[in-house]
Formats: sequence, C-alpha cells, structure tokens
Amino acid sequence: MLVRDIMHREVRTVDAGTTLADAYRLQQEYHLRHLPVLREGSLVGVVTDRDLRLATSVLHPTPFPDDARVEQVMATPPITATPLDPVEEAARLMRAHKIGCLPVLDGPDLVGIVTGTDLLDALIRLSGAGRPSGRLAVRLEDAPGRLAALMTAVADRRVHAHSVLSYPADDGRIVVILRVNTLNTHALAAQLRAEGFAVTWPPETPWSP
Repeated sequence: MLVRDIMHREVRTVDAGTTLADAYRLQQEYHLRHLPVLREGSLVGVVTDRDLRLATSVLHPTPFPDDARVEQVMATPPITATPLDPVEEAARLMRAHKIGCLPVLDGPDLVGIVTGTDLLDALIRLSGAGRPSGRLAVRLEDAPGRLAALMTAVADRRVHAHSVLSYPADDGRIVVILRVNTLNTHALAAQLRAEGFAVTWPPETPWSP
C-alpha cells in the first residue's frame, strides 16, 4: 500500500501571510488540525491547531492580534512524503519527527496530505480487521520455507487467509498474524498445534488474571 492510496487529495491550505485569526477560522470551519502553508504557490511549512493555541497563550496576551501571521508560528521546513512512498515509510517519518501529518509532494506540487488517522485506517486495511474474519498468531523459526509451510497447512484445511503480517519476536523467531475466513479459529489452532506449529492466539486455555 502506497501513500497515494490513503492520502487526501483535496487539501485546504493557507498563505504564509494569512493571519492567525483567519487560519483558526478555516480550521474550525472544516474541522482541520493541520494546514499546509504556501508562499507563492510553494509549500513552506505546516501550521497546526496546537501551533495556534500556543501562539495565543504564549506569544500574545490577547487572542489573535492583527499583526500575527501564520509564517511566525508554522513548522518549517515541512517534513513531506511522495505519492509513491510506502505507508510504512510515512509512518516511520511521522513517528521519528513526532508530527501528526505529512504533506504529499509530486515534484514541487502539493497533491495531498496524510494524517495519523489515515495511517490507522491503512493498518486496519492491511491487517484485514475491517472484514469478518478470525485471527491467528503463530511463532515461526526465521528460516526459509517456514511461512510457506504454515500457509500450506492452513490451505489444506480449506481456509483462506485474508491478510498476513509479521514482526520479529524477542527470541529470534517471527510472529505471523493471519486473518482467516473462519471464526472457528480454536479448532484451526488445535489442528496446527498438532502439526507442531507454535500457535499463540487463540490461546489453548482461557486467560485469567
């Protein structure tokens, strides 16, 4: 999944010379938290609702003085993405820089914006959690053929995997998360355990505190 698949293509922007009062009104009218800032058509920064709150409470004793402009409080230079960036790279950038959005540039042109909510929606789509399904978690040796063996064992039971995600475990193995087209995952888990797979979800016994 790429940034172009999840970005908002209609982007509300403000000019660097826009007053804080006008930027605030635009955010309130369209329920926005982030506004890309342009100067002569080029992206030069991003102003957030937090920037506006800090500007009114710290920089000035009264809200939105007439001479207060967006360029005085915007974050610059902006951290950006491109339409062809993988969504995981967009997530890494936002996490590394502790920011809530990424303006999307195609060359010099602003063509979209991605927010943290968009990335959460992408995770739901990638994990298959947005459709009726069951969930399996299996620990596998990080070795060639192990994932293929697991998928074969699942397919042999006429179960279809909607999605497959994995991440490294602390013990050097990998944890594979499957979304499958059956809600009877306890029976499937038991069959996989009988073949030697380390199924960690669903658990063999109910959890108790």
